Amino acid sequence: MSTSQSAHVGVDVSKQSLDVGIRPGNTLINLTNDEAGHEALLSALKSYSVQLIVLEATGGWEAAIAAKLIQAGFPVAVVNPRQVRDFARALGRLAKTDRIDAQVLAHFAEAIQPPPRELPDANAQRLAALITRRRQLVEMRTAEQNRQAAAHASLLKDLKQHTEWLSARIKDVDHDIGQALKDSPVWLERATLLESVTGIGTTTSATLMALLPELGQLGRRQIGALVGVCPFNRDSGKMKPNYILYKRSKLVNN
Repeated sequence: MSTSQSAHVGVDVSKQSLDVGIRPGNTLINLTNDEAGHEALLSALKSYSVQLIVLEATGGWEAAIAAKLIQAGFPVAVVNPRQVRDFARALGRLAKTDRIDAQVLAHFAEAIQPPPRELPDANAQRLAALITRRRQLVEMRTAEQNRQAAAHASLLKDLKQHTEWLSARIKDVDHDIGQALKDSPVWLERATLLESVTGIGTTTSATLMALLPELGQLGRRQIGALVGVCPFNRDSGKMKPNYILYKRSKLVNN
């Protein structure tokens, strides 16, 4: 195949597998989500002049392959799943419970062309990991609190102790997040600016900086599209983005 063939690529990532869609041609490649599969994907993409690769944010399963693709010099955009789902619905290609597939992601890459993202540095990756861990701990604590309402009396003590332990761990992670911000003069300045907005605290400002480092570099419309607050209207059979701009978005439940 000629290396001059332009292509847009969608990668549907799960814990075990990578489904890769390539446009034009509707080519579909199925690979394992491991070292061998990653190397096979990099090798396959060398046959194309790749314009953009789109992956969904899938709770971390996409991180390793996204990093390898960026390191190999490919333009990569990790996008909000809701944004792709809105796009697919606007095209009439997705019912409410359907699963997004690689071909839809490739079509999204070709039609919408979200901005590619740079590989985060080590500090940004650490901050993102802390934010993810905090969310996991909050979810576990909420689950344990909900269980107390219907639990047998003999289990209440254990549930309460575990809930208290999780609360302590959340405080520890909050301390680590705050320390990470203090260790970086740039982050500290940005955090101070963000937290000057009513309702935004350390957790939210850290989340924004870790998961949306483009803040301050892109315009409001580009940021809105990147975050995924960009539903798609279908007017007379034509799809077009309708950017909804928000003054503030609360991304984390404190």
